[in-house]
Amino acid sequence: MIAVHDLNNFSKAAERCSVSQPTLSGQLKKLEGELNAPLIERTTRQVLFTALGEQIVALAREVLLTVDSIRATAKANEKPMVGDFHIGLIPTIGPFLLPIVMPIFSRHFPDAKLYLHELQTETLLAKLSRGEIDAAILAKVDKPSSLREIPLYRETMKLAVCDDDPLSGSRTPVDLSILNNRSVLMLDDGHCLRQQVLAICSAAGAHEDSRFQATSLDTLLHMVATGYGLTLIPDLASRRPMQGVSYLPFNHPQPSREIVMLLREHTVRKSELESIASCVTETVNRAPRRTPQG
Repeated sequence: MIAVHDLNNFSKAAERCSVSQPTLSGQLKKLEGELNAPLIERTTRQVLFTALGEQIVALAREVLLTVDSIRATAKANEKPMVGDFHIGLIPTIGPFLLPIVMPIFSRHFPDAKLYLHELQTETLLAKLSRGEIDAAILAKVDKPSSLREIPLYRETMKLAVCDDDPLSGSRTPVDLSILNNRSVLMLDDGHCLRQQVLAICSAAGAHEDSRFQATSLDTLLHMVATGYGLTLIPDLASRRPMQGVSYLPFNHPQPSREIVMLLREHTVRKSELESIASCVTETVNRAPRRTPQG
């Protein structure tokens, strides 16, 4: 029933559940018979859940979450940091954090298996609340009361400019005022980093370069390298070299963002996730930083 709700399609739901479509439909009809009430409105074009159906799906999710918690508790009791961990990350963190964290993680926790999910903030919060992932690593946001926050690290923002830009020759940190009346390249809607950079630019008197919005930081930096414009980049992203791009730190107070791990308040994997969080924090703090120039 949960699969039908998530996929809104009986054929795809049956495939996910490794049963035939007639079997799945029969099981749902049997459940409706036992409850003496319709749960789904079936049409040729879509699947609509009744009000009762929506309530049953929500309860079913809680049951599955409880079953998963029982299994996780049993594994943790046998040996800590054993089993599968599903961790979500936002796209402006994952590609830059994972290369430095994963080797350390594998060394410290050889019996743990990480499944990584790179998704935008809103989707991560929904999946975490539904129990589809164990934790999410993202920039600090207003969170539901059902989630707990573990601070990981704070990263400053760097100014990324083309090597041909006059600013690239600066040997000292630059003031935010350097952005006044300049246009800044940004990510497209849906990225929390976009909102953070917009706020910084607004305070500095800069504005968005409306000619282009990037879907990823890599695309953004490639545009900078070609001389198309400048942008603001989180510190971890600036540690990965990009030909044709120079990264400049700002004077204090430096613009920054706080990176946190979110987990469900009552998860039974609290201690293991705290260990993963500590691993991330220690690794980032020890990772070498780049010089101001590219």
